[in-house]
Amino acid sequence: MRNILEINELSKTYENGFSALSNTSLNVKEGEILALLGPNGAGKTTLISTICGISVPTSGQIKVGGFDIQSQYREARKLIGLVPQEITLEPFEKVINTIRFSRGLFGKPKDDAYVEKVLRSLSLWDKKDSRIMQLSGGMKRRVLIAKALAHEPRLLFLDEPTAGVDVELRQSMWAVVEELRKDGVTIILTTHYIEEAEAIADRIAVIAKGSIRLVEEKAALMKRLGQKSLTLELQNRMDQVPEGLSEFRVVLSDDGTQLIYEYDTQAERTGIARLMTALGEQGIVLKDLQTNQSSLEDIFVNLLKEGQK
Repeated sequence: MRNILEINELSKTYENGFSALSNTSLNVKEGEILALLGPNGAGKTTLISTICGISVPTSGQIKVGGFDIQSQYREARKLIGLVPQEITLEPFEKVINTIRFSRGLFGKPKDDAYVEKVLRSLSLWDKKDSRIMQLSGGMKRRVLIAKALAHEPRLLFLDEPTAGVDVELRQSMWAVVEELRKDGVTIILTTHYIEEAEAIADRIAVIAKGSIRLVEEKAALMKRLGQKSLTLELQNRMDQVPEGLSEFRVVLSDDGTQLIYEYDTQAERTGIARLMTALGEQGIVLKDLQTNQSSLEDIFVNLLKEGQK
């Protein structure tokens, strides 16, 4: 698939000298879901704002669908939908008119069938004649998504779209995201709910201090950086790890009832077989055991720690 978004050596420096983005490059393919992760102040919102033409870059180039975001702004912007963090809606306007107006802003012809489809997909159809001020916070966030979809964009930015909404609404939004992906829409997501990125993203990009530190397929990233741990539940409580297990990376739980052994999934050998033999030689009887794979959150935290060294 071709790239829908191409960012080359992008930088953004403000008048006070603060560098929000520094030589950032990124390519995003059509139809994929990219999760953009990073701590507060990392440059996520600045990057999105610059791509959408809200902020002017200091240097570098951005192309959307082959169109330069500066010299071919109108063509590029028509391909982009943006769901911002802030809820900025006209409080006295009706829901359906808000969506119709957004569609017209991008020069799209009137299409009430499409507007109805968007509103129904977001469970807003029964609220179509309600004024924005009458909606709950969660419903207003749905209206933001509907506005972003009104002109049928091919690249959709979701900037913390589920912040402050309930679990049911969050799940319904991800169902909509999946349907959009099936229609070939490319989605770039920023979120603090890392489990969401882990559940729906194809690739993960980590941004810190204004630059992209890593871009990798989610499964490959977890396989490359993930650690597994083996938790051994003991038949009898112990006060310390026996000397006979000193060669292994074994940690005793605070209550003395478990031994936790961490190992690298990419290592040629895990060492588990030798550990089990050593346990038998030490006369340690096990009650149960289980393995755990590192989550994306664990990996993300470790990456940030590495970046700060």
